[in-house]
Amino acid sequence: MRQIVCISTTNYHPIPTRKQNVMNRLSDAEILYIDPPVSWIAPLKDKNARERLFKWKRPGERVKDNITVYAAPPVLPFFNKYRWINRINQRRQARFIRQKIREHGFDRPYIWCYSPNSCDCVDLLEKRGLIYDCVDRHSAYKGMITPAVVDKMEEELARKADMVFCTAEGLRETLEQYNENVKMIPNGAAYEIFSQVAAMGDKPVDPKKPVFGFVGMLQECIDYDCIRALAEKYPQGEVRLIGRTLPGVDVSALSKYPNVKFCGLVPQKELPEKIWDFDVCLNVFKEGRLSKDVSPLKFYEYLATGKPIVSTREPLQVSDFAHVVHVASGLEDFLKKCEEALCEEEPGRSQKAAERLEYGRKCSWDERVKQMEAILKEKQIFQ
Repeated sequence: MRQIVCISTTNYHPIPTRKQNVMNRLSDAEILYIDPPVSWIAPLKDKNARERLFKWKRPGERVKDNITVYAAPPVLPFFNKYRWINRINQRRQARFIRQKIREHGFDRPYIWCYSPNSCDCVDLLEKRGLIYDCVDRHSAYKGMITPAVVDKMEEELARKADMVFCTAEGLRETLEQYNENVKMIPNGAAYEIFSQVAAMGDKPVDPKKPVFGFVGMLQECIDYDCIRALAEKYPQGEVRLIGRTLPGVDVSALSKYPNVKFCGLVPQKELPEKIWDFDVCLNVFKEGRLSKDVSPLKFYEYLATGKPIVSTREPLQVSDFAHVVHVASGLEDFLKKCEEALCEEEPGRSQKAAERLEYGRKCSWDERVKQMEAILKEKQIFQ
């Protein structure tokens, strides 16, 4: 059985992202999943971070028969601004991971990582192979970072890796400059869960009282102007936002609209019932360096429901599905596309729904992980 240490950028609980979905589906593997560390000053911005400061001292959580989750020790802040701070932090992370490797009796496991910061950790770990799975343009995030520092760390990590996966074409073009073994594998969907929406049957659409729905984190790169415009155009309708508002993101301007509903986090298994009540699913991103190269899970999950989808032009991946998705250029066109999506009629609606479902199936996490494993075996990285 393969031994894998996943150094993640997302906590295993509560929201399944690419990291959990990939690790959950890797075959014949015993996995140590390392939740990302919080910085010592994180509680100043996010009160929920306080309880995570000392979570690393707790025993690991066995979340599946083959997956144990550990919280990483807290780190010094400003590690994305100053490389010397990252080196200090990663030496401590490496000591912690080595300890867990010994406790589980691992012998030179595969290291599977998601953050450029890991470039200063991986050389301190005995390993059979190194996989870097790049899911974002990390240097495009705002906050306490210096983009050149983050880009340099990513370059070094990519050069060290035996295999580099990435989620978007722009990321692939960058990473291929550093490593010849780069393969683009976009995000996917838990098809077995989200296809339940179609199995529930059609929901009658009332064009005068439509329900537009968004599922995902309310983060800075979301185009809130689109949401505001929808709320104004359809005062008798609703715009439902399912997801947590990230710290530092101001969505207070939307609060004045009574038909914008903040639904908070919803467990994944409960999402099909919520999405069934949507008339149109929204995939809305502001144009920018980060949005262009993102591979939104929500988009593939929407496809797996069969529901009509309206999307902004970014991320660029949506253009591959333009014949079954309403892709808008600008705010006025966005409102027009929402109206068109509401008016998808038989038999076109059924045909488009069937095509979206088929795309969702082909983009399932099961298929994505099969592709990854096949590539790793072909490259003789997985033995």
